[in-house]
Amino acid sequence: MRCRCLLPLLLLAAPVAAQRVPATSSATGPVGAPPPLRLTAEQDHRLMMARLGITRLRPGPSGDASAPNHANYDEALANPYPELPDPLRLNDGRRVRTAEEWWRLRRPEIVEDFEREVYGRVPAGVPPVTWRVVVEEREAVGFTPVIAKQLVGHVDNSAYPAVSVDIAMTLVVPANAKGPVPVLMMFGPSRLPAPAQPPQEALDRINAALKRLLVREDTSLAGVFERYPAYQPVGRMAAAAAFGPPRAPGADPPTTQQLLAAGWGYAYIDPASIQPDNGAGLTRGIIGLVNRGQPRKPDDWGALRAWAWGAARGLDYLETDPAVDAKHVGIEGVSRYGKAALVTLAFEPRFAMGLIGSSGKGGATLHRRNFGEAVENLTGGEYYWMAGNYMKYGAAEAVFGSRTAKDLPVDSHELIALCAPRLTFISYGVPEKGDAKWLDQRGSFMAAVAAQPVFRLLGAGDMGVPDDYRTAQMPPVNVGLLGGRLAWRQHDGGHTDAPNVKYFIEWADRFIGHTPPGR
Repeated sequence: MRCRCLLPLLLLAAPVAAQRVPATSSATGPVGAPPPLRLTAEQDHRLMMARLGITRLRPGPSGDASAPNHANYDEALANPYPELPDPLRLNDGRRVRTAEEWWRLRRPEIVEDFEREVYGRVPAGVPPVTWRVVVEEREAVGFTPVIAKQLVGHVDNSAYPAVSVDIAMTLVVPANAKGPVPVLMMFGPSRLPAPAQPPQEALDRINAALKRLLVREDTSLAGVFERYPAYQPVGRMAAAAAFGPPRAPGADPPTTQQLLAAGWGYAYIDPASIQPDNGAGLTRGIIGLVNRGQPRKPDDWGALRAWAWGAARGLDYLETDPAVDAKHVGIEGVSRYGKAALVTLAFEPRFAMGLIGSSGKGGATLHRRNFGEAVENLTGGEYYWMAGNYMKYGAAEAVFGSRTAKDLPVDSHELIALCAPRLTFISYGVPEKGDAKWLDQRGSFMAAVAAQPVFRLLGAGDMGVPDDYRTAQMPPVNVGLLGGRLAWRQHDGGHTDAPNVKYFIEWADRFIGHTPPGR
């Protein structure tokens, strides 16, 4: 058995070594530190398989209904492993009966299992982050005057200069707020909403100077400018940028406008500036920086945990900004970033709330469900989201035999339970509008139901449905379960949580005691 494990690793040694950055490259570490490896996702995946002693993984199902290995969408076959781990039973079998026992005994057990087997551990000694404001200006979003800041969080890479990480974040708050405001941090591109522009007189001077420079560089351009005297190289940005794209009649305003109108602020944090969204990037980003450009160990963090770590560093900055009510900062994301938002809320207790959009497998949906996306999809193509150890649960042949989702010590209902007693809003759309069945909306509802006992134990209130996740009925579309701090709502839109934002704001305001302006 030992030889079977080592052979793939030995076969990998040559191609991996061939991808090393040359010693003369500027992308080298300090003296004595090896340069970062350049691995393809396939090479990194095979290397982790070898480290775990896996010789063959089960292929994940296809989203193509006509493919031979198409995903299952038959509810009669969707629960091959119907028994879930009990979030209120200790590993030694004892029942958790008090909040004190949850915090002291049970919650640490669940955290340990998730860190070791599912999302990975944040290593000790991750370098500190220093935030600076790159741009601060007054803008307008819709009809709301705002103060917008573009920020960069530089991760100290003095111990390994070969890898740089600069976290990009934008913070926007109402300019006329009478005090600190709650903020919803969202995973997405970091950019100013409506950058202030110079007045027309200054813009004319810029264009005149630019034309002179262009002609000096290429004299033939003088003739072009003479033939087209009204042309200006730099034009004024369209005013619509501050209002967003045109909306259909009756449609809700963009999420950012809704937040600002309700007296909230918002922040966008760019996941790609924290950790690349691919397997080839695991020797770069924050994971690569901490590992000094070398491959992960089996229990090292994956991209989801890295993005969550980055969000927590963004919260570090928000706690220093006097315009922000740092006790009431939420986290939001959709799809893979919905997974990251749930992981963030579960592991970082300073976040007060979360809007978890269409998160699917690896997020709110049960790993043990066989409906749409499967564990095998995450141990294959999207393996880099997870810890290396997670690959064991897609193994068909390995030194330890084979394992399935049934062998996981935890499931997603316990990830939701880690968020208790904080505000946790699980959001989905409908397949007819593009929120694909692949995401297994029912599997997430089942997980939320199974998390209810923990929310109740901690005095947070639940969704108000029976605790039997196997028989609990999902409410109709557009009917929310918003009575407790654990909430569910499936809207009639597509792969977005935007139709649920107004419900989220009203629900959150009720619990945090926030009153929108003018009320």
